Amino acid sequence: MSAPLPTAVRPIDFNELVDRHYTALFRFALSLAKNGSDAADLTQQTFYLWAAKGHQLRDLAKVKSWLFTTLYREYLSTYRHATKFPHVELDDVSHELPGVAPSIFNDIDGHTVVGALVAVDEVFRAPLSLFYLEELSYQEIADVLEIPIGTVMSRLSRGKAQLRQLLLDARAGAIGKIVQLRADGKGAA
Repeated sequence: MSAPLPTAVRPIDFNELVDRHYTALFRFALSLAKNGSDAADLTQQTFYLWAAKGHQLRDLAKVKSWLFTTLYREYLSTYRHATKFPHVELDDVSHELPGVAPSIFNDIDGHTVVGALVAVDEVFRAPLSLFYLEELSYQEIADVLEIPIGTVMSRLSRGKAQLRQLLLDARAGAIGKIVQLRADGKGAA
């Protein structure tokens, strides 16, 4: 009768892996996330990644370190995303929203926006294009343009104001070109 294969050679049963490492991984995730729900999500994501990619691990003796490293990387990724795109309640930031009526966005087409963007001063156009069209972060824009991040923030703010004004002017010009119909639907009123 042959002896059982050592752990490093025999495949690991997923349920056995979860039973063996769940508690320690959850505690580690809780120490990072400081929230039970987020810790559970991180732990679940770690086991999901094991199910998808664990077969690539050559030395199964390193399963525990792989799981903890993966959990830590997932935490960093989640933390970076939450920092870059923070969740805020609309009521809490309503005072920061621009004073533009929402109907303006329904009335403007893509050509008008691109035309207005082209009309923005060059110093503001590059950061606006990188921010809105290429979806780069402030830091990435600073790196691309080789300027300080504070300058990027300033140029974006001024560029947004200039773009907003150009769009409002374009809308006002378009409204002036509309011919009112008489009540019977014929000709100008």
